[in-house]
Amino acid sequence: MGKQNSVSLETGNLNRRSFLRLSGLLGVGLATGAMVPLTAEAVRFNRKMYKVSRTRLSMGTFVSMTLLHPSRDKAEEAMGLAFDEIDRLAGLMNRFKTATAVGELNREGMLNNPPPEVLSVVRDALAFYRVSKGAFDISVAPIVDLFKERLGSGNKISPPEAEIQKLLTRVDAGSIIIDEKTIRFRKPGMAITLDGIAKGYIVDRAAKLLANNNIDNFLINAGGDIRTKGGRQDRKPWTIAIQDPQKKKKYPDIIRISDGAIATSGNYEVYFDREKMFHHIVNPRTGLSPHADASVSVMAPTTMEADALSTSVFVMDPAEGIQFIDSLPRYECLILSATGTMKKSRGWKSAAI
Repeated sequence: MGKQNSVSLETGNLNRRSFLRLSGLLGVGLATGAMVPLTAEAVRFNRKMYKVSRTRLSMGTFVSMTLLHPSRDKAEEAMGLAFDEIDRLAGLMNRFKTATAVGELNREGMLNNPPPEVLSVVRDALAFYRVSKGAFDISVAPIVDLFKERLGSGNKISPPEAEIQKLLTRVDAGSIIIDEKTIRFRKPGMAITLDGIAKGYIVDRAAKLLANNNIDNFLINAGGDIRTKGGRQDRKPWTIAIQDPQKKKKYPDIIRISDGAIATSGNYEVYFDREKMFHHIVNPRTGLSPHADASVSVMAPTTMEADALSTSVFVMDPAEGIQFIDSLPRYECLILSATGTMKKSRGWKSAAI
């Protein structure tokens, strides 16, 4: 599981070209240096408002924030606190470091007294597993790791079907048992990855921290997981463009958001083989990467919801995915298929610029 323009919570191999594409999509005025795409900017528009922007690496991707506030110092202070919170939470969710909560759970098959944040994310992940009828499943980690092992670092050996099927017996989020003091796996050899939900959760936590510090206008973009509040310096909603997976059009669609979130899942940024047959999203029913869609964008009240639902829909057949989103209140969806067609949920609203 994962998102467009990101790799995982643990890695950081996103290049400058990807960063520039992200900046251009959002139109938030990020500046970049010739070699180092980590930026900070504070601009005064008038006597009443500053725009403060910063971009840095975190969660294996570039995270950018743009805040509008009358006080530059207060905006920069709140932004610093939000980035600190992002780093703290990303450390908790890291599954590749054995000392972390998720690392211990995967290693031991049980985690006593889990951090409340990890407990919350796993509990929510299981709720999305149920509502998506198994399309969203955090227990696909063994198969994702198989793809990385066989096809990563220049390897060219495709994983045998028999090996995939063997690992598929360990993929079952219904076998994750959770209570207030313990998370444990019912089956041996299980492991979880929170890449399809944790980034959204972390962005939401950063957004809540900004709001609690009286920041009423901001945009957070964590590698395509986007949360907004208020509007831009012209008091209009934030404008966000959907990237074309085929890179044939400038933007397939453009939307405006004041208070809400959008996340996109796609197979075109993170894949393990040159043919793009094996990528970071895995269908938990088949153990293979789905190919009907090129990207799925979901709008939702929170980034975590958009994050998990975009991954869920990507796993589904496009018609099934649209029907699924239409059956849920408060969510909208745009699907760009592998053949270039576009499908929208009933309430998806494009914005003419």
